[in-house]
Amino acid sequence: MFADRAKIFIRSGKGGDGHVSFRRELYVPNGGPDGGDGGRGGDVIFEVDEGLNTLQDFRHRKKFSAKDGEQGGKRRCHGKDAEDIILRVPEGTVIKESESGKVIADMSGDNRRQIVLKGGKGGLGNQHFATATMQIPKYAQPGQPAQELWVNLELKVIADVGLVGFPNVGKSTLLSRVTNAQPKIANYHFTTLNPNLGVVDLEGASGFVIADIPGLIEGASEGVGLGHEFLRHIERTKMMIHVVDAAGSEGRDPVDDIHKINAELEAYNPEIAARPQVIAANKTDLIYSEDEDPVARLKAEFEPKGIRVFPISGATGVGISELLYYVSGEIAKLDNTPIVFEQEYFPEEELLYIDLPYTVEKEDNVYVVEGPKIEKMLGYTNLDSEKGFAFFQKFLKDTGILDELEEAGIQEGDTVRMYGLQFDYYK
Repeated sequence: MFADRAKIFIRSGKGGDGHVSFRRELYVPNGGPDGGDGGRGGDVIFEVDEGLNTLQDFRHRKKFSAKDGEQGGKRRCHGKDAEDIILRVPEGTVIKESESGKVIADMSGDNRRQIVLKGGKGGLGNQHFATATMQIPKYAQPGQPAQELWVNLELKVIADVGLVGFPNVGKSTLLSRVTNAQPKIANYHFTTLNPNLGVVDLEGASGFVIADIPGLIEGASEGVGLGHEFLRHIERTKMMIHVVDAAGSEGRDPVDDIHKINAELEAYNPEIAARPQVIAANKTDLIYSEDEDPVARLKAEFEPKGIRVFPISGATGVGISELLYYVSGEIAKLDNTPIVFEQEYFPEEELLYIDLPYTVEKEDNVYVVEGPKIEKMLGYTNLDSEKGFAFFQKFLKDTGILDELEEAGIQEGDTVRMYGLQFDYYK
């Protein structure tokens, strides 16, 4: 069964606790603290798998947890870092925070691998807390807690062109004729129960990827019929071929069909409805009436609005070449930047609202920012990624740290240190 949605629970690993121990060896009096640090908890990582095309693997298993880091040991032994858990998904999968619906990651384009939840940092052993006045520290730092989240996975197919239209208008037949795709074809409604993709190759022109979207009906945007299940799959398309039964072989009016489907697209997402489209007036081989020309009616209704109408026959192949070359030329005029859903939700954002202390001080011409809030942020944020660094900048601004640095007199080019992180300050 085709699966393009799933709701799952993910949890990163907890950091291992630091250890409390003291060196005890013969002839070594007062050996001092030697408790080791805890290991790092495992990350939750999503990765694109080219061999997958559905979310079937997430239909029956709903909870995925990374392992916790090991506790530190005696003799300064570092606890073992936990293994990351890697969840493989098909290209085009969008990961959303379940409650808000905000995008966490879009696994498409250049984004082939993304850490969604970072494991907790391991706690420091008591060896780190010895001072001149506290030579036998009997405490160690606990590991940072795990992060957990319910997320929705949505697969949105990646195609340049989407075939839309009522059921049984010939979309699958057209796809099978112009690509190597082999969709199921039969003379009844909803033959297509999942999107089918194919590549159109044209001699002397640029090819493109085309997707047959399951048939829409009135009310699809409100959840009626099967079409609403797949409207999300046209969200990445740059252009639509609107296939219509020009012969009216099922008793529907082709002009009315176009208006009804466009109304569903408008209700679902006005931005998608505004994208370029072309009408493929299909089944012209079945037009027998000499009194009325349905193709002429379609052209009179839609071509003044800038929507070209091409009479075709999926059964005989008439007119298809002209349609495809026109579509190829139109796509070449469009922005070829892949449609990617930008990150809206950062799992680390909870750190902005947790009331933990921090300090801003100046030491030897370096501005030092430290405290539990900073340590927790650095433990959970992947600063090596562009998105993680964007959150880091947001964190500094929204928590008021930048304001406090300016109040302390920081100037452009001055150095800021946050534990092991050091950078120059620029507005």
